[in-house]
Amino acid sequence: MSVLLVCDGLLQRSTKKMPLFAYLVITSIILCGIAYYYYHDRDLTLRIYVLNYGFGLIFLYSLLNLLSLRRGIFTEKLLFWLLAAFTAQFFVRTALTSHGIPSDGVEFSTSIFWLTLQFSLAILGVAFSLALLAVVVSDKMFTLEQERAVDPLTNLLNRRGFTEQAEKLLSDEAETPISLLQLDIDYFKSINDTFGHPVGDCVLTSVAQIISKVSGPSAICARMGGEEFSVLVPRTGPANAFRLADKIRRAVKETHYTVLPAKRKITVSIGVATAKPHFTLDRLLLVADNALYAAKRSGRDRIESTSETVSKRREIATY
Repeated sequence: MSVLLVCDGLLQRSTKKMPLFAYLVITSIILCGIAYYYYHDRDLTLRIYVLNYGFGLIFLYSLLNLLSLRRGIFTEKLLFWLLAAFTAQFFVRTALTSHGIPSDGVEFSTSIFWLTLQFSLAILGVAFSLALLAVVVSDKMFTLEQERAVDPLTNLLNRRGFTEQAEKLLSDEAETPISLLQLDIDYFKSINDTFGHPVGDCVLTSVAQIISKVSGPSAICARMGGEEFSVLVPRTGPANAFRLADKIRRAVKETHYTVLPAKRKITVSIGVATAKPHFTLDRLLLVADNALYAAKRSGRDRIESTSETVSKRREIATY
């Protein structure tokens, strides 16, 4: 059971699972084999074969389902190869030392098999356990890092998480051109005042889901605070960024929000900016914020891009 539980834990960590039927079959085969060669045909060597090869097959099944760990972080790669070595030793060690097993079992504790077993478990078992511990610690650190960078209400990045990922993206020339969309839910305060904050939270969550879905997996989406969102899209010039903004605007407006009356529409105003070679993240945010401000001044439920706003707002042209 300890072997099955360890393997099941490894599989579940990778969102896989050993079927319950497989549990029952494997356990039954091993226990029946041991019982047969103890009570019916007493043979220590065959009992050892059943037990060791049975354990080896369980670990081998898990190993074949965890091949993705080879492409993971360092601790995952280390865990995979130690698991591979630990799996192999059940087959190799048993085959190489089976000739040293006493037939009567009297001198079993001094046999080559037993001494090799203790040595291999002492080395590989401890190493495998330490690798498991390292992966657990790594997973916990990753979880804490995610919690630090993710907005708990919308599951989008928060300002800190957005800043960290956006700066990395802006530093990669292969991702250019890069465009930024600054979005703000129109008249959101009236929703909270009229229907209450729980309804406002539901609207925020729904809008966040729309933004994430429409923007696609390559975009960096974040809730920057309150009812304001940011979307940073790589390899996207001004024209495509404007089209993406319009898709988001239409999707938000056409969605029916069950927590609101049927006639109540939600709209967003969006400012669009495309980074120039000398732009920092702060400057790009400022340009997009200015475009958003222009959109809100023009009547809301609108999109303004830097190219459209330069003639209207001189401060944008300076960047």
